[in-house]
Amino acid sequence: MKKIWVALCVLALVGAGGYWAFEANKYKLPGIVQDWKDPVQPNRAVAWKQGPAEAPASPLEGNRPPNIILIVADDLGYNDISLNGGGVAGGLVKTPNIDAIAREGVNFTTAYAANATCSPSRAAMMTGRYPTRFGFEFTAVPTAFAESVSHGAGVGPHKAIFHKDLITPDIPDYPDMGVPAKEVTIAETVKAAGYHTLHIGKWHLGEAPALQPHAQGFDESLAVLGGAAMFLPEDDPDAVNAKLPWDRIDHFIWANLRHAVSFNGSKRFHPKGHMTDYFADEAISAIEANRNRPFFLYLAFNAPHTPLQATTADYAQLPQIKDHKTRVYGAMIAQLDRRIGDVMAKLKELGIDNNTLVIFTSDNGGAWYTGIDHLNAPYRGWKATFFEGGIRTPFFMRWPGHLAPGSTRADITGHIDLFSTIAAAAGAKIPADRIVDSEDILAGPAKRAALYWRSGDYRAVRAGDWKLQVTKRPEKARLYNLAVDPTEQRDISASEPQRVTELRAMLDAQNPGMAKPIWPGLIEAPVRIDVPQNAPWKDGQDYIYWTN
Repeated sequence: MKKIWVALCVLALVGAGGYWAFEANKYKLPGIVQDWKDPVQPNRAVAWKQGPAEAPASPLEGNRPPNIILIVADDLGYNDISLNGGGVAGGLVKTPNIDAIAREGVNFTTAYAANATCSPSRAAMMTGRYPTRFGFEFTAVPTAFAESVSHGAGVGPHKAIFHKDLITPDIPDYPDMGVPAKEVTIAETVKAAGYHTLHIGKWHLGEAPALQPHAQGFDESLAVLGGAAMFLPEDDPDAVNAKLPWDRIDHFIWANLRHAVSFNGSKRFHPKGHMTDYFADEAISAIEANRNRPFFLYLAFNAPHTPLQATTADYAQLPQIKDHKTRVYGAMIAQLDRRIGDVMAKLKELGIDNNTLVIFTSDNGGAWYTGIDHLNAPYRGWKATFFEGGIRTPFFMRWPGHLAPGSTRADITGHIDLFSTIAAAAGAKIPADRIVDSEDILAGPAKRAALYWRSGDYRAVRAGDWKLQVTKRPEKARLYNLAVDPTEQRDISASEPQRVTELRAMLDAQNPGMAKPIWPGLIEAPVRIDVPQNAPWKDGQDYIYWTN
């Protein structure tokens, strides 16, 4: 009898241990399930389709359609570029190759991301339409992610809110969260004009087969389909890792993301080496394969988005940076810049440099959750805020013989104008059956009256030099005159009530033209405006709640 009781006690303890182990590790389930469904295969070579072996005989340079390369960095801070403000760690990390794109072409100094987070921004780049116009209001994330990052998240007295009540059968599965197939992408537009279309890098605009890049106008796509990926396996001997223990997003990323890509919807496989090196090497190969025909390349690096992972060689070059996470981040920026330089050098080597329009931007500002201060200096705010630090973005264009080197333009533009500008350069037709918010800025400044942003109850508008932000948590209107206060230090809403009323009316007039979100914002989380996530809470710190 005694043995039976002992056995029952052991079973009970094992059962309890299994339950608690499940509870402690359930945030790992999305990655485990994906590994079961689609295990990551060994690296395999990517065979890019080869264009003509020779260029057309004696082409007239002015009559040849230009190649077009759109380079997008991920979560790059305004101050991460040395041309803008000095660079990472007080200027210890320089970006000469990215700087050169601006110095050898046009630097649009008043350019804006279409949203303060990556997924909607990219939706606008691809379609030339406000993402809210077709319901792409929030960044696409799995429900499990939203629930996981909400637990224990918050700062000081402000806690994250998980809207479990919004989870209904109407919410699309995560793979179906993307740009609807009925939208016309820039790839589809230039492909109709005779371009070979290529995508390399991050997508984050839908993982279902009908929403993947190769189904949305790209002839070939080497993709990280989701919002992020490991740059190297965590235990790779060449990896220098920096985890962010204060950040629930980082916690989820390390547990669930893999060092993996897919090619034209293939099974996942390991890239060769660090993701930034891999994407640059494959971009060079794709350019070589297409050097004798017009091509459009969307080169979407996932650096310096978390997880923070540098190579040992790049990390070793920055011993003067004493803070480990900042050193890893700086090494990632230096690597990104160097590899962009390699891509640019390949254009010159192949003799197609003068007939290639290169555009560089970032999807939004630097992230508060990195714990690294001053990423968006001199601007206030972070990714996930409509302060300038969240939406003011680098925006450079280089096209020898067409754009005067060393040019600057201060007219208001940004991601929303990429579509029409690229289409015009390619000689492609803009869709006539829908509202296109994009304008061709190489033909001159955009003629729109204002730019708008919306994420749930958080809205913003810039009209001329005036900018209004309206939040629900806290319930507040913030008004800034950017002509005299470009870094948004002085809220003058109390002294300019008529201006607030006018700009609110513009927001209200624009809203009816936007669509109901395809999926709801399940989580609202506080973001402090002036300090990173790991800074201690102090009473009186300004904050907003971001809906996603």
